[in-house]
Amino acid sequence: MDAIRKQLDQLMGANRNGDVREVSRKYYDRDVCRLFLAGLCPHDLFQLTKMDMGPCPKLHSLQLRKEYEEAKAKGMDNYDRELEETIERLISECERKIQRALKRLEEDDAKAAIAISVTEVTQSKEVIEFSKQIKEKMKEIDAFDLEGNTEGKIRATEEVDKLKEQRAEEQAKLLLEAFNKDRVSLMTSLQTANQSTAPAAAASDARTQEMIDEKLKKAEELGENGMIDEAQKLLDETEALKKLGARPQPVPDSAKMSTHVQITDQKLRLCDICGAFLSVYDSDRRLADHFGGKLHMGYMLIREKLSELQVRF
Repeated sequence: MDAIRKQLDQLMGANRNGDVREVSRKYYDRDVCRLFLAGLCPHDLFQLTKMDMGPCPKLHSLQLRKEYEEAKAKGMDNYDRELEETIERLISECERKIQRALKRLEEDDAKAAIAISVTEVTQSKEVIEFSKQIKEKMKEIDAFDLEGNTEGKIRATEEVDKLKEQRAEEQAKLLLEAFNKDRVSLMTSLQTANQSTAPAAAASDARTQEMIDEKLKKAEELGENGMIDEAQKLLDETEALKKLGARPQPVPDSAKMSTHVQITDQKLRLCDICGAFLSVYDSDRRLADHFGGKLHMGYMLIREKLSELQVRF
């Protein structure tokens, strides 16, 4: 019920039922969320994810945020430091999670996983433009909310959702291009390994034939000297070597090679923003779901907010 009530508060305002208690509150009251006033409450970011903190126990009000910003501009109050410390704790926990995952994977295979800078790989003019439009639309949503324009807020929210989806697809495309290079590298490495075994196999066959010739020659000499048992033993060894040399060698095909790569050299990646596992074999749809997911977007927002706060100080 708390989650439903909070969704209604965000959509229609906490005073949607004419509750005058919100009007009588001041931004500095104890039951008002200071993190929300400063620009970002973590409780709102990870709903229905493994990082879900539950609904915020304190009041979120855009009207009180406006009052706080006016007071802040006059130098009366500033909750930025409190928000910065909260965000830093969340990011530190995420970074520790990434390091633990890397260490665990390195114990199994030193080349099994690396951290990839998703921030760098997925940056493009299109992605930056989508992010800019999303921020502008979010400001419009807040303005509609303050005005009580529910229809305008719903319309702007739908536009934001569409922009986020387009941004996620663009990011997925860029990361997939980077992963495709890894896939080519993996296939090339396997093919090189198979090609390098061919000369070794040929050298082994030549050595086997040389041993056969030597044993036949020795057996002939022993037979001429009347050492029949010893000669027969060498002939038996010769026959065994001939059967070994005639054993068919397995010929790898592309399907088996692909399966082999996926099983033995999968090359996982760790997203440096949220710590989620990604694979070079993920499809563009799966990658888009990752970029559009609440966990990734939540960590992306708090990292962006932390950068803004650090610039101010």
